[in-house]
Amino acid sequence: MTRFTIDIDDQFNKTLTELAGKGGTKADVIRRAVQTYSYLKSEAPNDQNLKRVSITDVHGNIEKDVLLP
Repeated sequence: MTRFTIDIDDQFNKTLTELAGKGGTKADVIRRAVQTYSYLKSEAPNDQNLKRVSITDVHGNIEKDVLLP
């Protein structure tokens, strides 16, 4: 397995710690974030520079739009 070292600021470290919660690790949070980003990037249409992913409720109403670079 490849090891990776990064320098992060205190606020980012605090956010990672909160997201990791009980039983998780900061590495797991980063791993899941990269996997999710990769999936969303591959599923978004390629016809625009900015790609929009919409988060909807159970009825299909848009709750939030996320723009991917």
